[in-house]
Amino acid sequence: MRLVLDVENTTKKRNGKLMLDPWEEGNFLVNVGVRDVDDGTEALTFDLQHKEYVDQTGVESKRIQKILDHTTLLIMHNAQHDLAWLWECGFKYDGPIWDTMLAESILLRGNNLEISPKGVAKKISLSLENTAIRRNLDFQKDDTLKRYFKDGYNTDEIPLSELTFYLEADCNTTASLFHSQVADFMLPESQSLIKVRDITFDVCKLLTRMKADGMKVDRKALNAVRKEFEDERGTIQSRLQMQVREVMGDTPVNLNSPEQMSQVIFSRKPHSKDDWPNLFDNCKNLAELKKIVTANSDLLYRTEAFTCPTCGGSGETYKLKKDGSRYARPNKCKDCDGRGYQLKKQERMAGFGFFPPSASWVSASGFSTGKDILDVLRATAMDNNMSDAVTFLEDLKRLNAVSSYLSSFVEGIDTFTKQNDVLHVSLTQHITSTGRFSGREPNMQNMPRGGTFPVKRVFVSRWSGGKIMEADFAQLEFRAAAFLSQDETAMEEINTGFDVHSYTAQIISDAGQPTARQAAKEHTFAPLFGATGYGRTKAEAAYYTHFIDKYKGIAKWHKKLGDEAIRFQKITNVSGRQYSFPGTTRRENNTPTNFTRIKNYPVQGFATGDVVPVVLLEIDKRLKSMRSCIVNSVHDSAVIDIHPDEQKEVINVINDVNDSLNSIIDNYYGIKMNVPLLLEAKIGPNWLDTKDVI
Repeated sequence: MRLVLDVENTTKKRNGKLMLDPWEEGNFLVNVGVRDVDDGTEALTFDLQHKEYVDQTGVESKRIQKILDHTTLLIMHNAQHDLAWLWECGFKYDGPIWDTMLAESILLRGNNLEISPKGVAKKISLSLENTAIRRNLDFQKDDTLKRYFKDGYNTDEIPLSELTFYLEADCNTTASLFHSQVADFMLPESQSLIKVRDITFDVCKLLTRMKADGMKVDRKALNAVRKEFEDERGTIQSRLQMQVREVMGDTPVNLNSPEQMSQVIFSRKPHSKDDWPNLFDNCKNLAELKKIVTANSDLLYRTEAFTCPTCGGSGETYKLKKDGSRYARPNKCKDCDGRGYQLKKQERMAGFGFFPPSASWVSASGFSTGKDILDVLRATAMDNNMSDAVTFLEDLKRLNAVSSYLSSFVEGIDTFTKQNDVLHVSLTQHITSTGRFSGREPNMQNMPRGGTFPVKRVFVSRWSGGKIMEADFAQLEFRAAAFLSQDETAMEEINTGFDVHSYTAQIISDAGQPTARQAAKEHTFAPLFGATGYGRTKAEAAYYTHFIDKYKGIAKWHKKLGDEAIRFQKITNVSGRQYSFPGTTRRENNTPTNFTRIKNYPVQGFATGDVVPVVLLEIDKRLKSMRSCIVNSVHDSAVIDIHPDEQKEVINVINDVNDSLNSIIDNYYGIKMNVPLLLEAKIGPNWLDTKDVI
């Protein structure tokens, strides 16, 4: 029996975040809906715990389990959610699944953006309702349920008749969606996607188990990391304020204001913030950009403060009564805006005086100061020996990073960790275009690469005396690119153990910018993902040019990918995964539009969207008889919580997998790789403080 299943559960808000999961204290399963997709019968619902009915005898639960026992394929929309609730509530099912949300993401072929009527690109929603709309399927709008939730009702408080009506409707829509997707996968152009789809479904079950197991959080260590970041943030802010005073004079500047940071960096203030963004719609070149900027913004000058003569420095003034006496309550001084001082413009320009290279840098109230733009500005400053600007930009970039670490990781971990100190890690398969995992609550895929990120220290084993292992691939993307392109130089370097990072450092250093091996790492493989020398220093840009000259096979393969995208409007990767590039044409310089993504998707997709998931499956199979378990995967790693009695056995598992990596890829995808893959493993008392064991 092929069965559609959907669940309704209560939710809870904590620290302003909506908790939908079964591990949140107070949440419970309300009812379950099912429908056989083959016999044409209507959907059925089983009520478990509702204000109007409670399954006190367990008869409904037994009926659900009996149906699951006869199910040969379980069909769900967002299976991780439904499976987690089933398993946590004691229901048994470990058979094949079909996730209509994941199936839809695969059929989209990485083309998961849509253009709004205003020309703004946004991610395509894979919700059941929106997917049904795109496919012209019947669906029941859930405006009524949304109104109940908006009015503060929890799921078990919504009238049972209305709740079951929408649950049955969702089951019927999911059944229609399933049949529609099956037809799409049967099309000749979709045959290569079937293998990718089936592996994706198997990985979905593993990710659900990983989420259920969760990672143990050391809250004392978390508080220590919070203080470490807060102290660093305070130090950087003090240093930046001193730098700002040097270049702006006495003009007050809020470091957290993008508008004021734009003024510090670009030394310009728009005349009208309302008109500013629209002035550049038809700007075609740098000359036009300069003309528009000059005509519609003021150059800023450094200032010197003097005591406001109106209020005498108090920032307050008093209105007088008719008899000449003062009112009791003062007013804010209008001449100094309550500051107690006024500013006198000096003749020297304020700020660093950078100028944007294109209209794409324009923001709502000036110019953007995002991470990528700060990198470009830093490179410009270094090439022009602007040491003060380099220091300022590096500090600003680090401040942004530390602030993000505090809000995204420290606060995110604190918010989503349960009362038993377990964080149930959420890894999704449908967000990225390449097929690699994405994360949330918090997104640990955004962790900086390398082994120095302090947040890792807060994750420890759930067992007394247990250890944390991280097994990650060595140079996975480079090895993937070497195989996909069959570049002879890259393959030889991999086989001989050539130190590519030291070589990168040498090229940049020889070009006039002394660079250590660690600092060079960020550049070594960047060209694989479409990065160019733009926004780099002249010395760094020299390496990007050298990369293409050195790895001629990769450059030739990139050209082949571009030709394929132009001809077929899509690329089919070696695993069978497809990437759609509609509207791709050839530019005047003979390169295709979308070239960065065309170069990026096949490498990242094969490495972290295809290879990493199946290796996780194999590691998980070998851990089945143990208490040790995979609890996370970041970038190209497997994080394992090791029971104190099983360390040797887990190391043996990784060694066993290491010896068969290429055969694993062959078994899943029928791909015979002639480039070796390699796992390296470290073990320690927490995720950060680890030592090499493999």
